[in-house]
Amino acid sequence: MHPFLTSTALVALAEIGDKTQLLSLLLAARYRAPIPIVLGILVATLANHGIAAGVGDMLARVLEPSILNWAVVLSFVAMGLWILVPDKLDEEDLSKRSARGIFLTTALSFFLAEMGDKTQVATIALAARFSAWIPVVAGTTLGMLLANVPVVLFGHRFADRLPSRWIHAVAAVMFIVLGALALRTALLTR
Repeated sequence: MHPFLTSTALVALAEIGDKTQLLSLLLAARYRAPIPIVLGILVATLANHGIAAGVGDMLARVLEPSILNWAVVLSFVAMGLWILVPDKLDEEDLSKRSARGIFLTTALSFFLAEMGDKTQVATIALAARFSAWIPVVAGTTLGMLLANVPVVLFGHRFADRLPSRWIHAVAAVMFIVLGALALRTALLTR
């Protein structure tokens, strides 16, 4: 699978019901200004996932291939299981509107919400697996936008209608399949 397409699909599916998607919904409901919110999401995701992919790429260069292969196997399987645990976001976690504006509030909130989040960990694993920093960051960023922009634009009307349980199950299966493929590679390079 191509790193860009894999990264896009996995993050878009993993993001459904994630706390950052809930944050998108709260920001949209509070500020009703989609353009600065979407731009804030874009900038925060590029920064956060850029750092994460850099870490994953560095791990791919520093670790022995056999250790890296097993780390990738464990990462993908763990991600597949972690996706099945639903996220919650308290209203108090949402930053207050400041003089810096909606864009800065969104960018900062999103950047912080993504720290240690499933999609950040997935970005590290994808970058380590594919050793392709730019396609992974571009794909994970597009996946975040595909999952969050509709929420910003229409989410408050349709939030209850999405079958998030099924979407999480599909994303979990995709991560576990990638883990199985990585396992095959790990076993062949022993």
